Amino acid sequence: MKVIYALLVSSLAGMATLLGGIIIFFHIKTTHIQKFITFCLAFSIAIMIGISLTDLIPTSVFEILYTYNLGAFLITIILSLFLGFILVIIINKLMKDNNDSLYKLGILSMVALIIHNFPEGIATFMGSMQDVHLGLKLSLAIMFHNIPEGISIAVPIYYSTHSKRKALLSTFLSGLFEPLGAILAYLFLSKFITPVFISITLLFVAGIMITLAIEEMLPKALSYKENKYIYLGLLIGIGLIIINLFLF
Repeated sequence: MKVIYALLVSSLAGMATLLGGIIIFFHIKTTHIQKFITFCLAFSIAIMIGISLTDLIPTSVFEILYTYNLGAFLITIILSLFLGFILVIIINKLMKDNNDSLYKLGILSMVALIIHNFPEGIATFMGSMQDVHLGLKLSLAIMFHNIPEGISIAVPIYYSTHSKRKALLSTFLSGLFEPLGAILAYLFLSKFITPVFISITLLFVAGIMITLAIEEMLPKALSYKENKYIYLGLLIGIGLIIINLFLF
């Protein structure tokens, strides 16, 4: 029974990503589309950098610090973040034949969040197996930031392809990796996954998210020349990160 509950909690947390995708069903006037996209990109920048700086990096750094000596600690952190940066560059080069930068952003966001959701699913599952209340708390925290992450995938893909199906499928696939991580953890990995392994993975994800936000999302948001909506998106995103800190 506890296993079923742990899988259910992980699934609910992951599928919150799909809730973020529902935003594409809101009717936006043609004259306001660029403003809306600018706002969503700025909002996503705040969420991705905020989660990295307030959640992924601090949690991971302390876990690695407890395990390794100072030299190995610094090398592990720098290498993990750098590999995240490299992955964004590689995927961008692989997509060089696609000139739609908005579509690239959606795909890059999906890749980043798939990698992000996998260890989150493991953490939620393991937490639920250990303590029901801990698992629920982890699930609520993950659901809270998975919704805006879903927006960061759905909006660029929808407005570049005009396909609701592709946008929702992309958010669904990203969220699916949360329960998938939980299932694999239960079937194969529970004896091998360590807190340090998860910490290194989350640092890698932080490197991806920060690079994606600064190198890809920010230039695209600035290109629309709707600075007021950049500020608005950043402020609301930062506000949600602060709420997340106090609530969870």
